[in-house]
Amino acid sequence: MYDREKDLIDSFVRGRLGRREFLKRMGYLGIGTFAASSLMASAATRAFAQASDFDWMKHKGTSLKLLLNKHPYADAMIADIEAFKALTGMDVTYDVFPEDVYFDKVTAALSSGSSEYDALMTGAYMTWTYGPAGWITDLNEYIKDPEKTAAAWDWEDFLPGLRASTAWDGTPGSELGSGDAKQWCIPWGFEQNNLSYNKTMFEKAGLEPPKDMPALLAACEKLKSVDANVYPIGVRGSRSWATIHPGFLSGYSNFGEKDLINNGGVLNAAMNTDGSKAYHRDWVKMIQDYGPKNWSTYTWYQVGTDLGAGASAMIYDADILGYFMNGGDNKEAGNIAYAPIAPNPEAGAPTPNVWIWSLAMSNFSQNKDATWYFMQWASSKEHDLFGARKMDFVNPVRASVWKDAEFLERIQSKYPGYVDQFEVSSPGAKIYFTPQPLFFDVTTAWAAMLQRMVANEVQVDEGLDQLAASIDEQLQQAGLQ
Repeated sequence: MYDREKDLIDSFVRGRLGRREFLKRMGYLGIGTFAASSLMASAATRAFAQASDFDWMKHKGTSLKLLLNKHPYADAMIADIEAFKALTGMDVTYDVFPEDVYFDKVTAALSSGSSEYDALMTGAYMTWTYGPAGWITDLNEYIKDPEKTAAAWDWEDFLPGLRASTAWDGTPGSELGSGDAKQWCIPWGFEQNNLSYNKTMFEKAGLEPPKDMPALLAACEKLKSVDANVYPIGVRGSRSWATIHPGFLSGYSNFGEKDLINNGGVLNAAMNTDGSKAYHRDWVKMIQDYGPKNWSTYTWYQVGTDLGAGASAMIYDADILGYFMNGGDNKEAGNIAYAPIAPNPEAGAPTPNVWIWSLAMSNFSQNKDATWYFMQWASSKEHDLFGARKMDFVNPVRASVWKDAEFLERIQSKYPGYVDQFEVSSPGAKIYFTPQPLFFDVTTAWAAMLQRMVANEVQVDEGLDQLAASIDEQLQQAGLQ
């Protein structure tokens, strides 16, 4: 590297030169924006290491292997991985699989006790199985050890709802993050569930984004009357746990409804309360009158693709799904906006259920201390800033990144309403499910019953009574009653 380039990087790291001026001057030297940004990230990582008395080179020469889901979070990490190698002197390899097979790969690796992988991506729900089974490591022993964790990593900077939602003591029905909860994973990136909508279609219909469930249904009716070729709202509908956790449970929890009730360690299904039945009636009607014709096949991909293609006017799903549909080669790129929603008119604010992509450590790793160094770096402020500024690393899990001017400018300029929906919703964003070992059985049965109700195979009240009875029977057989 030439002296002029080194001088510019040194000035940037020391704060004597702003980002825009740095990029401008690097451009004069013939260095493009992406290359200059990579140099900035590497320089920031070096500064991170130099500012600490933490020995990042302690495990120099160690090789780690990761198991990753194909996702923008993984893409951001891979794009920045040379910074980790330079910081630690370690090598990293990885296997990346698409989501439709990824969790099967994880289960196969962990259940067999394989030491092939040191760290892996996981959803928080999955750790309710992996943790008690002894497949992944309680990270508290690392987080609380100053000899193994750099002070600059700053665990308290992670959003509190996410820290709690990724910790569980293993007792069925106990509150996440309470008591002697084990930290089964580290939050890496997450999704809040709110509205993403086509602002052009809304303007044509003379609509503002709805703030609650009655307004949502009214908006759907108006959108349908304006353009019968576009269905008003997309939500998931496949026979899967993934149908329950996004918009559906976010609205459900906003009315104070629960999946299960914990009565002194005895779990009982709670889907057949009067409040739950009222909510289900609205949700079923919404899908029947305003959803896609083949709703029962809809996953994350179909919901998002329809919004991006202009087949739907809005979705009640992950905010980052709407984010992705506002770019690339999507037909409606540039026309998508975002809004918070509190379906309960009496609720003070949204209460979105969250999906949290997290990092976990295999309990079978032969390099646990070195793996923790990787996990620290991959969830550090420096890497989060790189991903948020340069890649599609939304939503960041760190409070400090949500205060970063460059990141906020990028989001606010291209994604209208995105920051607002985040700020309004994040205080109430957490996992609202009851942690227990039958999570996937319960939610899949719930999705199957939703399908039957939407298809008019069973009335809502009767269907929920049947569902609750069936789940109670499963809980009893599992010794949870």
